[in-house]
Amino acid sequence: MDEAAAAELVFIPVPGMGHLVSTVEMAKKLIGRDRRLSITVLIMKMPYENSKASSSTQSLLLTAAAEDRLKFVYLPQEDEAAVAALRTKYPGHSVFHLVNMNKQRVRDYLTTRISTGSSRLAGFVVDMFCTAMMDVAAEFGLPTYVFFTSPCSFLGLLFHLDTLKRDHNQDVTEFKDSDTELAIPVFVNPVPAKVLPSIAVDPERGSTMCMGMAERLKQTKGIMVNTFEELESHAVRSLPNDDSVPPIYTVGPVLRLVKDEEGEEIQIIRWLDEQPPSSVVFLCFGGMGSFEGEQVMEIAQALEQSGHRFLWSLRQPMPKGKVEMPREFQDLNQVLPEGFLERTAKIGKVIGWAPQVAVLSHKAVGGFVSHCGWNSILESLWCGVPVATWPIYGEQQMNAFQLVRELGLAVEIKLDYKKDFKFDSRKVELVTAGEIENGIRKLMEDEGSEGIKQKVKEMSEKSKIAVKKGGLSYNSIGRFIKDVMNNLPSTL
Repeated sequence: MDEAAAAELVFIPVPGMGHLVSTVEMAKKLIGRDRRLSITVLIMKMPYENSKASSSTQSLLLTAAAEDRLKFVYLPQEDEAAVAALRTKYPGHSVFHLVNMNKQRVRDYLTTRISTGSSRLAGFVVDMFCTAMMDVAAEFGLPTYVFFTSPCSFLGLLFHLDTLKRDHNQDVTEFKDSDTELAIPVFVNPVPAKVLPSIAVDPERGSTMCMGMAERLKQTKGIMVNTFEELESHAVRSLPNDDSVPPIYTVGPVLRLVKDEEGEEIQIIRWLDEQPPSSVVFLCFGGMGSFEGEQVMEIAQALEQSGHRFLWSLRQPMPKGKVEMPREFQDLNQVLPEGFLERTAKIGKVIGWAPQVAVLSHKAVGGFVSHCGWNSILESLWCGVPVATWPIYGEQQMNAFQLVRELGLAVEIKLDYKKDFKFDSRKVELVTAGEIENGIRKLMEDEGSEGIKQKVKEMSEKSKIAVKKGGLSYNSIGRFIKDVMNNLPSTL
């Protein structure tokens, strides 16, 4: 085809920050590599968000909107009654239903776009949880690709569980809460069933949805995974290498490395500027991470007993029976032990929303107590900060297992701590102050952690090499673009 011809990809991400951030950065990478490409990102409204998350999303999109050949289209929003019904009817699974509710809106957009657009539509790039949009793409004769925001190990797990169910008639829900250890091709070591994602083994529709997602992934034209081969070399090599799966492109780490410069964030960085190098342990549990009062007390006690400098991102737990973004505390004294803030004033700082990349890249930060969300793992590795694992939901338990047992890149506080997929915190065990303190000491003091710190430093360098010209991820992005251009639909 003519080199000057333009081709447009339509991205459909899950609108939550954990998915949206890396999706937008991936779009920017693609248009930066090939001037023939333009990208439109369709934005759905999440059925839950708070003002801080909403403003962060808007800031991200406004910044990205300055990019040439990248635009955003906001799909019409559901009315409040429909959103409330969605939350109530499908707690924990509402994202799948949100996608289905938006199918007609995407059809309407494409119909208008085809009649008025100047560039040639090249296909959809959908989030791993948006594969239902393949139906819409097929109606318009468009190929579908996937941007997979979790690790390659999770992709391999989906394929493996799908094989167990389809080829061996294995009821994978039997693994839920069992003491079984499984041989999974993408892992070197046997995997405890207790670290499998709840959605993969949940008997109440979660497993069915997960198997459906695996089937849909296999039907796509290609899957970009936000990882790099040097990190997940065994998992990448162990994926099926036949016609049963589409081409896999390892394109990571895909990160937003812009540091926020707002008032609250500036105060946090100024506080870190006053601390000695590698002296601060940073505690942050992701966009949905929060704890009940008793657990907060245990964390506070552990921090005080450890004596280490700390920066702690602490937010309110979600209301019972609701799935909402955690909100800021109006008065920290209401949840923290009496006198805690005064006693730790010289060594600690408790904050709400955290500018995570800015914190992790600061020289004062020496360790990260993390929920092990994949974006957070990639950010910590990029910044060379070792992790103490405390997973909460999603595939985070499996990520923690991979970091600690498979790769030796983290120390363990917990591997199988888990809030129910429906975020029912009443079912959650209490992690004691002793366990937390022990993890912090292993992370910040233990001589055995020196080997982990060195490994993390080496992986940090490998992550940066991977995305540079000639690196494996850089080359993989090039292959993806080539395949997109070679598979342009002839009818549009």
